[in-house]
Amino acid sequence: MTYSNSRSKLDSTTIDQDNGVFNVEGVKVFYGGFLALLDVYLKIPEKQIIAFIGPSGCGKSTLLRCFNRMNDLIPGAKVEGKLNYRDRNIYDPKINSVKLRRQVGMVFQRPNPFPKSIYENIAFGPRANGYKGNIDELVENSLRRAAIWDEVKDKLKEKGTALSGGQQQRLCIARAIAMKPDVLLMDEPCSALDPISSRQVEELCLELKQQYTIIMVTHNMQQASRVADFTAFFNTEIDEHGKRRGKLVEFNPTVQMFSSPQTKEAEDYISGRFG
Repeated sequence: MTYSNSRSKLDSTTIDQDNGVFNVEGVKVFYGGFLALLDVYLKIPEKQIIAFIGPSGCGKSTLLRCFNRMNDLIPGAKVEGKLNYRDRNIYDPKINSVKLRRQVGMVFQRPNPFPKSIYENIAFGPRANGYKGNIDELVENSLRRAAIWDEVKDKLKEKGTALSGGQQQRLCIARAIAMKPDVLLMDEPCSALDPISSRQVEELCLELKQQYTIIMVTHNMQQASRVADFTAFFNTEIDEHGKRRGKLVEFNPTVQMFSSPQTKEAEDYISGRFG
């Protein structure tokens, strides 16, 4: 089949596209018998950048992986509650998780280009999924939209792994864009990059939100304040067995979160009293 800008169905039931992107209702995440993330209630608006902030171990990346069911790949992981994408619970047994991940793409903490040419890094996924359009145009458009075309257009046959770290991360973003997703998940996409490369990725995100919803985990509060429209603050608490588990404390527009947080926990974290 040929890709188009219309979003494919996750199963035989049509998904309503008019009511935002994600609605998280009482989601809990377990690793084995350990409750790692408490009940989360959260609505993700469309074509906005949402930042998840908080100290290590507070459940930011755990929740991020729920949005495209990456936790399914972790032995012993279990998700309870409802996580609706376009008004369908993605943990419904009828949902095809492979198709879901085409619509909800992911960019990881460390750049992970395939050990292939720059061209094949972009072309491989769409070609494997039956893309019948002009592959050269798709490669060029994806690289352009990831703001890396001018840097690589004369070396498309060279290995993607030969690029600098910042270029590799933008190549990975281009690779995700080539699959024509609806949402981009980014798990600390700048943590392994130098300041100049980080700024390039931030500027790219601001451009991409015109078409995509972006959910980003970051330890960099300045980054969240620069690029995010909404910010969710997570923290940890000690359970009855003395183990730390994550919880969502506050979710608000970023301007409000950083100027007048509604909880003391968020205020203390943002002001640098812990974390």
